[in-house]
Amino acid sequence: MTGRSIDGKAIAARVRAEVADAVKQLPGQPALAVVLVGDDPASHVYVASKGKATIEAGMRSVEIRLPTDTTQDDLIAKVALLSADNDIDGILVQLPLPKHISEPAVLAALDPLKDVDGLTEASAGKLVLGKPGLRPCTPVGCVILARTERPDLTGANVVVIGRSILVGKPAALLFLEQNATVTIAHSKTRDLRMVCRGADILVAAVGRPEMVRGDWIRPGAIVIDVGTNRVPAPEKGEGKTKLVGDVHFAEAIKVAAAVSPSPGGVGPMTIACLLRNTVLAACARRGWPVPEILAAG
Repeated sequence: MTGRSIDGKAIAARVRAEVADAVKQLPGQPALAVVLVGDDPASHVYVASKGKATIEAGMRSVEIRLPTDTTQDDLIAKVALLSADNDIDGILVQLPLPKHISEPAVLAALDPLKDVDGLTEASAGKLVLGKPGLRPCTPVGCVILARTERPDLTGANVVVIGRSILVGKPAALLFLEQNATVTIAHSKTRDLRMVCRGADILVAAVGRPEMVRGDWIRPGAIVIDVGTNRVPAPEKGEGKTKLVGDVHFAEAIKVAAAVSPSPGGVGPMTIACLLRNTVLAACARRGWPVPEILAAG
């Protein structure tokens, strides 16, 4: 018997449909601005996908594409202008930035009320304190995927592998909000395999290709794979590559009750949650009531 593959694309489509319904109920049209610096091919694909999804949800998409040699001061000035623009409800600075630009310095220029990626110090502080605010998109997507398989997470043992500020730490806090018991594991954790085997829900966000093997997983657990790693694919031909997650999917699916694939699991949820955050940001800024379909989520 094998477990289920969690269909992140289908679940994300449901969230996006809810967002589109919510937008129709608003007295105005929310706007999302995405800032891209440089020519990283993957980032260009992500930004194009976000813009397309924003328009499909009935919102306005603003894309600012800047050259690689953009200075840190110029980027901060651009972000500050968007923060001051009353017609913009959400701002996302596509990461990573070129090496000569400090990501914390740029994020510090972002109006926290428009921080739809939930990365500013203000957003992080609200999450830690349990105050209302915009939550990081990828970790929220992880929780939604887990709740699709187990609607009530109360008392569940959750192990998060990874302690980054982008995924690991906020994911742990979001699962705590669901009344789960959470362990944050990382590269220095002793006997990491056995720690993982104690998890009812295992979240892999460490950035190491297929690190989590089948014998790391408790039979019947739910596995959420956040990783996206490009590795050689000699079976496709010389020089070819493929994307794999942090979890060895073929082994995991034989043990777990359900596994989110990578790609096709958490990735689509990130964009769906970004759209949801944009609507929530617009409502908070403009004093609009949050549509019931989103307020219940």
